[in-house]
Amino acid sequence: MAAIKTWPQLAIVYVSLTVHFASVTSQYETYVCSTNNSYLRESSYRADLNTLLASLSSNIANTGFHHSSVGEANAVALCRPDIQLSTCRGCIKIAAEDILVQCPDQYEAIIWYAYCILRYSNQPIFGTLTLDPQRILSNEVDDLRSPQVRGMLLDGLRANAANGGPLVKAAAGNRTAGFNQTIFALVQCTPDLSPENCSSCLDRAAGEIPACCDSSIGVRIYTPSCTIRYEVYNFYNLTRLQELKAVPWSLPPFSSPAAGNDGDDKIRNIIIIVVSIVALLTLGFFVGFFLRKRVKHKTTEDSKVGSEHVVVEIRTVESIQYDFEKIKAATNNFSHANTLGQGGFGIVYKGKLENGRKIAVKRLSKDSRQGDLEFKNEVLLLARLQHRNLVKLLGFTIKGIERLLVYEFVHNGSLDRFIFGCGIKCSNLDWEKRYKIIGGVARGVLYLHEDSRLQIIHRDLKASNVLLDEEMNPKISDFGLAKLVVPNENLLYASRIVGTYGYMAPEYANQGHFSIKLDVYSFGVLVLEIVSGQRNTFFQNAHDSGDLLACAWRNWREGRGADMIDRVLMGNSSGTLQLEEMLRCIHIALLCVQQNPDDRPTMAGVVLMLNSFSLSLPLPSEPGFYIHTSFSNVAASFT
Repeated sequence: MAAIKTWPQLAIVYVSLTVHFASVTSQYETYVCSTNNSYLRESSYRADLNTLLASLSSNIANTGFHHSSVGEANAVALCRPDIQLSTCRGCIKIAAEDILVQCPDQYEAIIWYAYCILRYSNQPIFGTLTLDPQRILSNEVDDLRSPQVRGMLLDGLRANAANGGPLVKAAAGNRTAGFNQTIFALVQCTPDLSPENCSSCLDRAAGEIPACCDSSIGVRIYTPSCTIRYEVYNFYNLTRLQELKAVPWSLPPFSSPAAGNDGDDKIRNIIIIVVSIVALLTLGFFVGFFLRKRVKHKTTEDSKVGSEHVVVEIRTVESIQYDFEKIKAATNNFSHANTLGQGGFGIVYKGKLENGRKIAVKRLSKDSRQGDLEFKNEVLLLARLQHRNLVKLLGFTIKGIERLLVYEFVHNGSLDRFIFGCGIKCSNLDWEKRYKIIGGVARGVLYLHEDSRLQIIHRDLKASNVLLDEEMNPKISDFGLAKLVVPNENLLYASRIVGTYGYMAPEYANQGHFSIKLDVYSFGVLVLEIVSGQRNTFFQNAHDSGDLLACAWRNWREGRGADMIDRVLMGNSSGTLQLEEMLRCIHIALLCVQQNPDDRPTMAGVVLMLNSFSLSLPLPSEPGFYIHTSFSNVAASFT
């Protein structure tokens, strides 16, 4: 029986490896029902969904892929590329019936079988790379002799699948690992993905294996956009896969069950679409050719003007790639004397470019298993984040296993050096500066959550990750654990619990649940640290000692909130107004660290409360005190 990686509140079944072929097609392996919202079963959406799902199995093509829409309901169905059409249609038919049993009133759901995948949503899903939710099923036997051979096999298959035809993005093969052990693997993407997105999806999926099941002799990784499976026995029909990939299939029109089934109409539609695609590609080539000439000419002209354009939109990852040798020279060959700090993902060095610009260079740990393409995509995403309260990522470098991130240099270093056991530095950080830092961090997090055209959860907001420039303006740094999420997805699950104890929200530390309210919780802890001048792990004054959150809650309830304030601040306070600001910040912090994530304010609400003293604050409930526990059983994610 296989070891099952569980996800809270969801049933996951892993079919035995010895089950007969026919019975496998009638038994799901795992499924996910969206917990964000639900519909009424007598609603029009359910009627559209019923119509849509009922038609999938009969409409699926010989390639094993079909996508269609009815009303607001959208669905994608995909079969494993090595099975026959009759088996494929049987699997999809059963999946269409089973998914409504498992997820009876959810707007979004996905179900994975050994031989097919079915996914539906009330949002457009065709042509979109979707990495989560993710499920990992592994065999309980850990006897893989050579994980390195498996890695090489999957890398080769990934490239083969990504460059497959327009409707068959799949590859299978085997490789001998020595000791009379051969590894067989099959990888597949939904064929609506671009080659780049397919490669990125498979790279991300394969990157999960070392952390969960590096020596397992059988692993299946399921995501909405791609799947990976490997075993130490031959489980696929390579002949059928080769036959399928040899056929020059064309992309069928987006179908609706309401449309007619006349064969001539289908042929005519296919011809129209193929001709249209060819025409558009031809037109695109000429337009691109002339635009490229125009851009080149404009770039030449702009270079003559000088520095009129201060903000430049970063469009390609190559535009921010630095030469490794130049960065190496800038840091004096990563000299120990240039070390600024060290985190969980690498050492940060101070550097100076040839033009005199100071930089901070993070030299990432060399054991990273992230693929080059995924790494570049994340770098490009972070480089596009532009806010005065975020540390600016200038670029990156890749050379072999070396990966460097190049940031702007922030003069005064991290906030923790100024508020924890810092002697004279603490006295230099008066309340006016601290209040400015609190407001700046709040605006920076708000930008990540709502204003950056994306939605990013930092997941490691803490004093050491807030840097201060020459004017003591705060800049949030270290996005190594940041997560790009889908807006309005309220309940997400992390595959690994990562971050810093003391700043983690209880629902994340205990169960892997995360949302934007995770950063709100961390912000509340940070505010209490800034006001008190002491770390969350321990607080002590003349009247109280213990955990910072517990002491803040106890003092606030007993009307002794002033006992939480740093004695340096109390000695330098210029009056009643500053004391009211300090107490108000403690109150806001307690609202941010409440046990229930729904009770915590958003960062937009926090910024409003910090800027508007006329706004009355609600009473906080008890803070969330997480309990240390084992996280080894958390294996699924909406990350």
